Amino acid sequence: MAIHWFPGHMHKARKEIAEAMPQIDLVIEVLDARIPFSSENPMVAQLRGDKPCIKLLNKCDLADPEVTAKWVEYLEQEQGVKAMAVTTLQPAMIKKIPDLCRKLVPERVGQEKKLRTMIMGIPNVGKSTIINTLAGRTIAKTGNEPAVTKAQQRINLGDGIVLSDTPGILWPKVDNEASSYRLAVTGAIKDTAMEYEDVAMFAAEYFLQAYPEAIKERYKIDELPETDIELLEAIGAKRGAKRAGGYIDLHKVSELLLHEFRSGKIGLLSLETPEMAEVEKAEVERILAEKAAEKEAKKAAEKLKRSGKRH
Repeated sequence: MAIHWFPGHMHKARKEIAEAMPQIDLVIEVLDARIPFSSENPMVAQLRGDKPCIKLLNKCDLADPEVTAKWVEYLEQEQGVKAMAVTTLQPAMIKKIPDLCRKLVPERVGQEKKLRTMIMGIPNVGKSTIINTLAGRTIAKTGNEPAVTKAQQRINLGDGIVLSDTPGILWPKVDNEASSYRLAVTGAIKDTAMEYEDVAMFAAEYFLQAYPEAIKERYKIDELPETDIELLEAIGAKRGAKRAGGYIDLHKVSELLLHEFRSGKIGLLSLETPEMAEVEKAEVERILAEKAAEKEAKKAAEKLKRSGKRH
């Protein structure tokens, strides 16, 4: 199930970003360290072109550190990209960003003109908190709800750097089904956009495969079941998430699992690896190519039909 979630203000933001981009020297893209591939907006790459880019893997305090290290290495294979794992819980990490900006655009340093940067990222990725830390004061509104920032603003960070803030934007359609689910698991997509139970089952299936020990430990389950639904039922039984008649309350246990993942209570878990991203990218390309071929064949058939009618 591909997600369509593109509120009006996001469409407006995309247009504004495209208009402002020619004046920008460097782009800072904030990703979620638990899902660097799924939280990477393909529109950012289209809009920034070959401008240098700093990719911040935020919330690294919630992600698997070994997997995050692999992601930093993987992302830096792209020309002009510098990747950096950060957490807003450690402001000293964030404060290193201006120095990195200067290193990536040395020709702007010491000039009378400001080094113009733009910060971008999907909703609820922690962009506003990063901005406030960089500015040393509360400028951007923060909140756990996606889509808090609604308009662009320019912030003078001092030391010759100006930062343009942008609203969190998702792209019009998330083609990769697994990415849709991961965005929902982390809370980047509003909880009303997908069925809570479906999202929790996706998470449960992945945790069983990638982090069985963390699940055993957190929910005190000696022997893990084999399926996602059985895992949710086992957690529900342990935590007393039951309805009348002793049945497991699936919605309640789904809520519990997702909230405990988001808050890091289950452990430091990442939902995807660079290897998974490569496989999924190839699969999405294959599906899109198939759809394009079908569309072309349909158009050709209609054209033939119309020309046949004329004769």
